[in-house]
Amino acid sequence: MAPFDPHSFTDSSHPLTTHIELSMHLDFDTKTIDGSATYTLQHPHTGDLFLDTRSLTIHTVTETPSTKPMPFSLQNHSDPIKGNLLNIFLTDQSSFRITFKTHESASALQWLNPSQTAGKKLPYVYTQCQSIHARSIFPCQDTPRARIRYSAVLNIPQQMSSAMSAAHMGRAEPCIGEAKGACSDDKWVAHGRVVEHFSMQQPIPPYLFAFVAGDIASREVGPRTRVYSEPSPILEAAEKEFVNTEEMIKQAENLFGEYDWERFDLVVLPPSFPYGGMENPRLVFLTPTAIVGDLSGGHIVAHELAHSWTGNLVTNATNNDFWLNEGFTTYAERRIVEVVQGKEQAYLSIGLGCAALREDVQNFKDNLGFTKLKTNQEGIHPDDIYSIVPYEKGFQFLWRIERQVGRSAFDEFLKKYIANFKFQSIDTETFLDFLKKNLPGIEKEIDLDVWIYGIGIPPDFTEPISTIHNKVLAASHNFIAGKMLSDEDVIDWKGLDWQLFLKNLPSKLEESQISTLDGRFQLSESNNWDVKVSFLTIVAYSGYTSLFGKIEMCLKEVGRMKYLKPLYTGLLQSNSGEEGKKLARRVFEEVIDLYHPISQGALKSLLDKFS
Repeated sequence: MAPFDPHSFTDSSHPLTTHIELSMHLDFDTKTIDGSATYTLQHPHTGDLFLDTRSLTIHTVTETPSTKPMPFSLQNHSDPIKGNLLNIFLTDQSSFRITFKTHESASALQWLNPSQTAGKKLPYVYTQCQSIHARSIFPCQDTPRARIRYSAVLNIPQQMSSAMSAAHMGRAEPCIGEAKGACSDDKWVAHGRVVEHFSMQQPIPPYLFAFVAGDIASREVGPRTRVYSEPSPILEAAEKEFVNTEEMIKQAENLFGEYDWERFDLVVLPPSFPYGGMENPRLVFLTPTAIVGDLSGGHIVAHELAHSWTGNLVTNATNNDFWLNEGFTTYAERRIVEVVQGKEQAYLSIGLGCAALREDVQNFKDNLGFTKLKTNQEGIHPDDIYSIVPYEKGFQFLWRIERQVGRSAFDEFLKKYIANFKFQSIDTETFLDFLKKNLPGIEKEIDLDVWIYGIGIPPDFTEPISTIHNKVLAASHNFIAGKMLSDEDVIDWKGLDWQLFLKNLPSKLEESQISTLDGRFQLSESNNWDVKVSFLTIVAYSGYTSLFGKIEMCLKEVGRMKYLKPLYTGLLQSNSGEEGKKLARRVFEEVIDLYHPISQGALKSLLDKFS
């Protein structure tokens, strides 16, 4: 047989892992984890078993419940995408144990020194396993097809606390008696440390494994939602920003069925977090830039909440089918926003997505294969081609089906789809078969092949039609034609309105236009990072050096890729020539250690491209 995932060594003839029991000792001095993992397979197996690793040291592989050594080999040569193959040799076994150690540069972990945190007291660590980074924390079949249940023990310094994408089962304080012999094995904890126990009873793909540890506080914002962050003003601001979370959960349940994960807790991470949010079940990760102060950060929460059904319950089988996660979730997010915030807000979001999709399709003009919904990523790292295409083209495809069959029929289909495939990982072809079976004749009304396998934007792509959306687009067109915005034009504008306006402007403007815009509306000082970065990206491309200092501040304050890539790209292609390039390279060298490893790799590639 052969691998069934282009990003994993997992072999289709081998049994998949069903449960992992983890024990991890977090060492903040060396920025490593000493760990052990006990694996349970679907059934006993004789022969090779392939696991994915990246930069892991493997100490032992032993039988369970005995500790008899088992033969194994760890590939010396590291594949630039897959990492190192760990081959274990089994003899009619369904369980075994591995002890291992992570590397200080593990791609899924960011270790922060106290000076890099809000409180400046304690170090901090958090994970980011999507898409193929779980293998840098523990050996696993790092493919979405391998859904696992797990239990975990985190051993951390006593003054810290932790949270995990799992149920918290308790915290064990140090046993009285500093010597291990004074306490039973299950009660002993080294002096100055504690252990926290977690359990995930629902099967998840490895990329949803997540934890955070450090100086963490929390507040309840609903009957099943708690917000975590460092104990700083951010916590109070997050509590206010996400006050409507329970209402979102209720509306989502009306649309998609019962919420199956019990808790929907939120963690506001340090600014270096590379994404807007990460949908880890029970413990969603959020960027601090989601806290705007006007509840508009709820769009990110709505997206991560929607993943609780589309992505976490029904998961793409491989990253070739990534649109099944993100296209469905973008559709679901906008349905939630429509109910909670109104149709006009949902349509502004759709319009913004249309502009972003056109921009990314243009960015892929030399690699149009990555504008397909079903991609072929053999030999390609998923982080290298991450884009808005699976989100917005996927959304447009589902919206096209909704318009064809009617919302009521599509809602019924959507609930049936989720119920039928819950806790499963499927590919695009499985979805298409289900679609044609449950919406008979749909393939005669919509060209499914064009949408799924075709490049670019299909001819039946649709812009939203709404009063506010049309008003903002008209303002963009008028501005391009030389008419400045009036106070009356923008009197009711919020973040999405400004983003849509800016996204529909040329990437380069005259200095007089930039100066007037910023002078009138202080866009470079906006509390809404989406607005500020959209404006400063134009500044970067245009070579308006008077505001380059504002760009530098942004690049040093956040690590979110949505902001870093356009700002760095704008500087590297700036009308200012070498001045923009020099600024980009200097800032990157100064703050590289503040960025997450995922961001570091992507930005280094970008800088190399324009060297």
